[in-house]
Amino acid sequence: MTEEQPNQDQPGAQQGAREQSAGRGPSAETSVLTANTAFYNAFEAGDLDLMAAVWLPEPDPVCIHPGNAAISGYSEMMRAWAMIFANTPYIQFFLTDVQARVDGDVAYVTCTENVLSSGEGAPEEGFAGGKALATNVFRKTSSGWRLWIHHASPVLSSGGRSEEAQ
Repeated sequence: MTEEQPNQDQPGAQQGAREQSAGRGPSAETSVLTANTAFYNAFEAGDLDLMAAVWLPEPDPVCIHPGNAAISGYSEMMRAWAMIFANTPYIQFFLTDVQARVDGDVAYVTCTENVLSSGEGAPEEGFAGGKALATNVFRKTSSGWRLWIHHASPVLSSGGRSEEAQ
């Protein structure tokens, strides 16, 4: 693995190692972005243990997927993730417009989720694509940044000028 290629299991890990070897730890923003990447890696892997490690167990976390009701509480959320993983043979996220903000022990990341998936709703023998705007709120704990709130809303149009004129 070259120094320019991040570890796929822990994106940002090498950057953090370089920052620490330079005499300073990773910035809070870098750590939050690494935690955000861990969330999407767990989602893509369909790994309930990885997903459980990402979330803050209490106070009650909240997860809102596009077009669905809010899921509150760690146990309920883990049951929901198990169902999602069982019914999603393939999902991949291409994140764009990623921005992080840190304020003490709370931080948030906003991004556009460009999603490619197969399973229910996808064309037979193919994939479906979609786009959602997401806000991921993290809290700093003794074990690092943990996801507290995930809210994704579908993007129904590109919002381009040609659509606005119609």
